[in-house]
Amino acid sequence: MKKEICMYLSNVIEAVPAEEFYDLLELPPEEKLGDYALPCFALAGKLRKNPALIAEEMARALNDGKAALGIDKAEQVGAYCNIFMNRAVYAAGCLQALTREQSGMAQTGKGKTICMDYSSPNIAKNFHVGHLRTTIIGNSLYKIYEKLGYTVVRINHLGDWGTQFGKLIAAYQHFSSKEQVEAEGIKELLRIYIKFNQEAKQSPELVDEARNWFVKMEHDDAGALELWNWFKEISMVEFERVYHLLGVTFDSYLGESFYRNRIPALVKELENKHLLTESRGAKVIDLTEYDMPPCLITKSDGTSIYHSRDIAAVLYRKETYNFEKCLYVTGLEQTLHFKQVFKAIEVMGYDWAEGLVHIPYGLVSLAGARLSTRNGNIIYAEDILKEAVERARAAIQEKNPALKDKEGTAKMVGVGAIIFHDLFNQRIKNVNFSWNDVLSFDGTTGPYVQYTYARAKSVLRKAGEAVSGYAIDYHAFTDDITYSLIKTLDGYREAVLNAAEKYEPSFIARYIISLATEFNKFYHECPILRAEEGTKQARLYLTDFVQSVLKDACGLLGMECPEEM
Repeated sequence: MKKEICMYLSNVIEAVPAEEFYDLLELPPEEKLGDYALPCFALAGKLRKNPALIAEEMARALNDGKAALGIDKAEQVGAYCNIFMNRAVYAAGCLQALTREQSGMAQTGKGKTICMDYSSPNIAKNFHVGHLRTTIIGNSLYKIYEKLGYTVVRINHLGDWGTQFGKLIAAYQHFSSKEQVEAEGIKELLRIYIKFNQEAKQSPELVDEARNWFVKMEHDDAGALELWNWFKEISMVEFERVYHLLGVTFDSYLGESFYRNRIPALVKELENKHLLTESRGAKVIDLTEYDMPPCLITKSDGTSIYHSRDIAAVLYRKETYNFEKCLYVTGLEQTLHFKQVFKAIEVMGYDWAEGLVHIPYGLVSLAGARLSTRNGNIIYAEDILKEAVERARAAIQEKNPALKDKEGTAKMVGVGAIIFHDLFNQRIKNVNFSWNDVLSFDGTTGPYVQYTYARAKSVLRKAGEAVSGYAIDYHAFTDDITYSLIKTLDGYREAVLNAAEKYEPSFIARYIISLATEFNKFYHECPILRAEEGTKQARLYLTDFVQSVLKDACGLLGMECPEEM
């Protein structure tokens, strides 16, 4: 309908293309000012007229064609042309468009591939609440792009290579045993890693020993690689438990170790392109002219480094998947690292480097204090998810002990609460973790949204009839409260597209809160089951739309919605 209005205006005022009108059309700050507003300041220079006169001319033209355009009236207010839609026509158009868009949105990315690098925990370290951010954000973006029709390759680029594994092997040799590691698993690996770093301050020779172990790994020493593989297997058991709770899966677990054998070919390519220089025995790409530190390719002992392994990974992914974009969901502190890697790809002559995107996120804090293993101020991911489920279970037992599937519902509510709390915030902002905020059934929380969905489903169950075959009287949607709900439904497509364009799931999380809030107003103010038959059918039809969009939108965040709560 917006496009039709803009095309109509373009035919009346030929100097302004429809696309320009469309870009200018905005939502007024108050409903009493109309459904759309067209500010005319930007048109004054082109049309050589006072903006108020332009607004008056457009209002007059729209009123002349209002029947065909579905407009109730258009008014000139200062330099604005305010447009009031015919509410019944608008409601019909909105709900019919929503039905089409469930399949229509899937055409956006058809035939295009996006690689997504997220989660990527470090082997031999616990998966803590900070790691949840990359996993939750990445999983949501994957679902958003998949809805838009992209082929998405989900990559868990495990941190499974580097000097820290030389340290871990040395730590195991000095401070642990096979029996201890088998008994305690990753907890023991973390203990000895911390102990190694403490002891190394007093005994620097330990660092040399660790470095030697990593050199052995790089040269395929059987003993070193056997220990490394063992540590990796122990870690994967830990990670998979967390992924299972979150309902997260990946297409590839190729970590840093996979690319180590590709480093010699990378070094040769860089030498052939005269991009490598030597610095204290190390080989680097000089990025001084781009106001960046040098990009380290190999260390002085010839071993690879994060930069070189990430560059090799980018080249492999382009060769294997021919991606349109390759997205990296990592912490804000890695911004410089990825600037260097992307610039290295660019100076190597690859014009597709513009498709490489770093998607940073802020820190997670507990009661305002930054999480830190060293200071003991940390929550592990599995613990936090299980605690959320347990607290949800207790709330269900208190509020609805007769609920059929209490265990399944507790998991949906608990895990959903964690996911929604993270994604409601803009990803770049730091998140202050608070149980009271996370599990509240009021306000901007996951349980509030899930409860709204369950409420809508309950209404439909009580009606006991299918709504798909109704002949709807759209005049039942013209009161202020129902019309406001209709307009909120109309914003779903824009929320999804904005989330994809800006790599920002919070657009969808905030949209969901708006929709839940509007539906709850509708539920309380507009009787559904007690209304007269024609109005009842219309309101049930609208309720069915709301539950469908709520479920779909929550799914894009990675949340499930229980049928009853």
